[in-house]
Amino acid sequence: MSAPLTTTRAIGLVARREFVTQVRKKSFVVSNAIVLVAIVVGIVAMSIFGGSDDDRPTVGVVAAPQLSAALGAIGDATGMPLEISEVPDGDTGRAQVSAGELDVVLIPREPAGVTAVTESNIDAGLKTVLDAAVAQDAQSAALTERGVDPAEIADATARSTVVVEAIDPPDPEQGQRVVLSIVAVVLLYMQILMFGMYVAMGVVEEKSSRVVELLLSTLRPLQLLWGKIIGIGAVGLLQLAAYGLVGVGAALATDTLTITGTALGVFASTLGWFVLGFAFFAVLYAAAGSMVSRQEDVNSTSGPLMMIILAMFFAAFSSVDDPDATWSTVLSWIPPFSAILMPLRIAAGVASPFQIVGTIVLMIVVTALLAVVAAKIYQRSILRIGRTVTWKEALGR
Repeated sequence: MSAPLTTTRAIGLVARREFVTQVRKKSFVVSNAIVLVAIVVGIVAMSIFGGSDDDRPTVGVVAAPQLSAALGAIGDATGMPLEISEVPDGDTGRAQVSAGELDVVLIPREPAGVTAVTESNIDAGLKTVLDAAVAQDAQSAALTERGVDPAEIADATARSTVVVEAIDPPDPEQGQRVVLSIVAVVLLYMQILMFGMYVAMGVVEEKSSRVVELLLSTLRPLQLLWGKIIGIGAVGLLQLAAYGLVGVGAALATDTLTITGTALGVFASTLGWFVLGFAFFAVLYAAAGSMVSRQEDVNSTSGPLMMIILAMFFAAFSSVDDPDATWSTVLSWIPPFSAILMPLRIAAGVASPFQIVGTIVLMIVVTALLAVVAAKIYQRSILRIGRTVTWKEALGR
């Protein structure tokens, strides 16, 4: 007679069976391959067609090198760099504008001023730069005629500038942080909901097919429960890690993301919080699945869990624009909202080390307490075939 399995070995065998069963499914392999390819293609396309600093207005200047220099200096100083080229004559400049090679060409007029030739109209910001450069060129010419060196005037006035002191300066990385926040929220929502349902459906499948009766002849109910949760959770973690590695790697390689440290930190925190969030809901989904005997009845017991996950998702999306809002900060301390709000706050750079550690501890404690309750429900309900077990019966003594 063989010796009974130890708890650790029993859980490990069940977890391995669940993991191998999921990852060997053709649908799992094909769907994830398609998603990974789509992630890479999407990021590469974004880097190519998303626009860049090279999309500068193109300006042609006819026989006016000083005006060209003034345009370049003022464009750089005002944050609108220009692509400036010398044009031999006005007719050539007009032809280039008509062909779409230039946005505008500047043709000097006699005795003063310039004519700006464009296809339809000139952007207001570009028009401001052109006006300032033409005025500066005219001023330099007038000073030169009167024997004054324009360079001396420019040097004397160079120090008379406005220095901006912002009380709350904008974060140059905010746009990338927002994107990371949104991606983390969407992935966590999808993974927790999908793999939580996998746990419930797996429990019901074994129960309805009477396989669970055979399994429980050699395993204890809690060994089967935790093996299933760990095995399915490992699949979810593997899938999430693959998405994150490919996505972050492609984004960094194409310079779509430039905040490497933040991106890696968000990636790591998303994996960690998936483990905590999945554990929180998996024990409850397993309990919900054990209360019914048919797949179509799962929603009747797991519906409240789906509503909580949806509430987490909408709360997180409402916090993207202002992750440091008071209500968002308070809610991020409350399990299970921590699982989806904390990666967002980490991405935004507003989560303190104390809050990160504190919310992790709270999440673990609450999950452990729920696991005790869910385990009792599972033990009482898993072998009851037929009608749906009510919550009152499942929680009763």
